[in-house]
Amino acid sequence: MKSKKELITYIISGGITTGVNYVLYAGLLFAGLPYLAANSAAWAGAVLTAYGLNRRWVFHSKNHVAGELASFAALRFITLLVENILLWLLISRLEAAPFSAKIAVSIVTVTGNYLLCKFGIFRKGAVCNG
Repeated sequence: MKSKKELITYIISGGITTGVNYVLYAGLLFAGLPYLAANSAAWAGAVLTAYGLNRRWVFHSKNHVAGELASFAALRFITLLVENILLWLLISRLEAAPFSAKIAVSIVTVTGNYLLCKFGIFRKGAVCNG
């Protein structure tokens, strides 16, 4: 029962985080930033949103904030690299539209982020407990 509630709250908080990410990405594209710069800046806003929601609402973490946030950002940085590579492939090589490519790539990154959080950052007794 607990893991079902956790998955539901993760999906809701992920939706909020994704919304933040997409709004920032679209706004920055509209402002004229190149798609990789827009994606990287949107990632930063989304990471802060995701950390707060995941820590408090999804995983109810009691770990030390500084170490946990550093681990969270570091592991999410891996997904940023993957996302930027996939965006580059879809947009620059396959000529996909920037926003459509972002949506397609999100499927990969949302799944990866959940697994990194569940089994890495927010697990009980994590290394980043401080």
